[in-house]
Amino acid sequence: MCGITGAVWREDRAAVTPDLLRKMTDVIAHRGPDDSQMWINPDHCDAYGNRVGVGLGFRRLSIIDIAGARQPLSNEDGSVRLVFNGEIYNFQTLRRRLEGTGHSFATHGDGESIVHLYEDLGTDCFSQLNGMFAIAIWDAARNRLVLARDRIGQKPLYYAVKDDRLVFGSELKCLATVPGVCNEIDPAAVDEFLTYQYIPHPGTIWKGVRKLEPGHYAVYENGELSVHRYWNFDPSVERPIGAREAQERLRELLTDSVKLRLQSDVPLGSFLSGGIDSSLITAIAQSQSSDPVNTFSIGFPIADFDETKYAAQVAEYLGTKHTRFEVTPSGVDIIDKLVWHFDEPFGDSSAVPTWYLSELTKREVTVALSGDGGDELFAGYERYQALWLSNKLQRMFPIQKIPGIGLIQRLPDSNKRRSVIRRGKRFLEALGQPTARRYLNWLQIFPESLRASMYTDDFVSSLPDSDPFAFLDSVWARSKGRDVVTRASTSDILSYLPCDLCTKVDIASMGHGLEVRQPLLDYRVVEFAASLPVGMKFRGRRGKLILQDTFGSMIPSSIFTRKKMGFGIPIGAWFRDELKPMVHDTLLADDAKIAPIFRKEAVAEMVRSHETSEQNHGYRLWNLLILEKWLRQWT
Repeated sequence: MCGITGAVWREDRAAVTPDLLRKMTDVIAHRGPDDSQMWINPDHCDAYGNRVGVGLGFRRLSIIDIAGARQPLSNEDGSVRLVFNGEIYNFQTLRRRLEGTGHSFATHGDGESIVHLYEDLGTDCFSQLNGMFAIAIWDAARNRLVLARDRIGQKPLYYAVKDDRLVFGSELKCLATVPGVCNEIDPAAVDEFLTYQYIPHPGTIWKGVRKLEPGHYAVYENGELSVHRYWNFDPSVERPIGAREAQERLRELLTDSVKLRLQSDVPLGSFLSGGIDSSLITAIAQSQSSDPVNTFSIGFPIADFDETKYAAQVAEYLGTKHTRFEVTPSGVDIIDKLVWHFDEPFGDSSAVPTWYLSELTKREVTVALSGDGGDELFAGYERYQALWLSNKLQRMFPIQKIPGIGLIQRLPDSNKRRSVIRRGKRFLEALGQPTARRYLNWLQIFPESLRASMYTDDFVSSLPDSDPFAFLDSVWARSKGRDVVTRASTSDILSYLPCDLCTKVDIASMGHGLEVRQPLLDYRVVEFAASLPVGMKFRGRRGKLILQDTFGSMIPSSIFTRKKMGFGIPIGAWFRDELKPMVHDTLLADDAKIAPIFRKEAVAEMVRSHETSEQNHGYRLWNLLILEKWLRQWT
């Protein structure tokens, strides 16, 4: 697990000096605190005699082959050089195959397998890798740079092509170090951020800077960039399969996935929230270990946000070596750290507890397993139930004939975290819309009408003729022909999972030099789960059925039936208490950075109605505050 960066250029004016490459590399030292290496060749010539410069930077977090496997790695003659961030879990199998075809290895790490596999297969090699990765390969023989990202998007990779030069990095701050790259905000990205609480790939907050999409690779050759998809995942195909066969296959796949992710030369543990997904991953890990697995949970002094008693119950059942951390989360203390580490506006408030959990877990281990992905793969979110129910209601009778709808819509908003009234109002507001639009209505932070009412005229005029909904619509279309629950869950796999959850986990964990591995996101598990008939995962408003049917005996039965809590913090209360002064000193200040975007009176009214408890705008205010803080740090 590491951080990578680098550049390729053809003109002297675009050259990246060793000093600049060092800055690009050192700015992500938190991703790899154990080692730093660079390789730079300013005078390579292509087959036509044209000069091409290339530089690769690397920060290492040592996990496998600690004494060796330093990057950049190369093949025997140095014609292929590689830096990569992540882990290749099937590298031992690949290594045996490559040794059988005559390749020799100088290290015992996983990265060298990529080098030799690329020698044999070129860009077809990426489909052979099982892991989480962001890869950069300099191919001197072909005079090209190749970038690649894992199928699910667990590891980030940013790039920009400007002024006859390509620069790339694991984080945006690598590119921001290069003069002239991150210098103009994209208004459309701001609009998307306020819709989703993240900026969807392939865009970023900066014009001309891109994220490489999950399951894609890019080739930069002769000054031209081409991007290609290598993961041909088709969620529109449902696989006919019997219940027993499905359970056997899932048990085989997930057990193998966990087993592969237990490979480590450093201390390893598991996040344990007490929910279904982390409990199952921990249970499988414990079944593969002769020693108690180290497990970690984090508690808060507010009962609504503390589920550590369930984690303790699972830990006792499994016999793990359990550690419970307790913190009092502070928005004041943490918000500036989050803004710096995430590089672009990122408004998922669960980044706060994830940050604390990663920080505390790192004190005990260097690698942690997590249960991310279970809700998306096996239909665990309540919003899938809402979508299923809304489709049934729409087939029965029009929205205006639903009994009591007028009364419910006039009820005052609730400040409780999981308020039935608030969820009911959002549910009813979305009825009558097309299915994908209805789903966006439940996902979005600022509805389109609210954004439009708050934007300044100048900001509206700066927006391109595009709709943030296009991102969700494009992934929704990929599961054409499936049932509504499957379409929602597979769209989350292709959007929310890489753009939000994987980004959150990567940045929060790597900010502390902690590697987090997500067994449920093994691409084989993802493909299998997406192919299952919906009835095996979701039935009678209950999700994750096949997980219980397959692994029910491995954890306490009560874990499957208890109400889902999620991983949250008291955002609403914060804005009436500890964050209130910060809001007034930033969002409502005369020098507010968001002033060109939002009408001041609209922001003031949102703050007022929240502080007086007329409405709960906690998550919206968090996103506004994140945007304001980001603008103050980065512009």
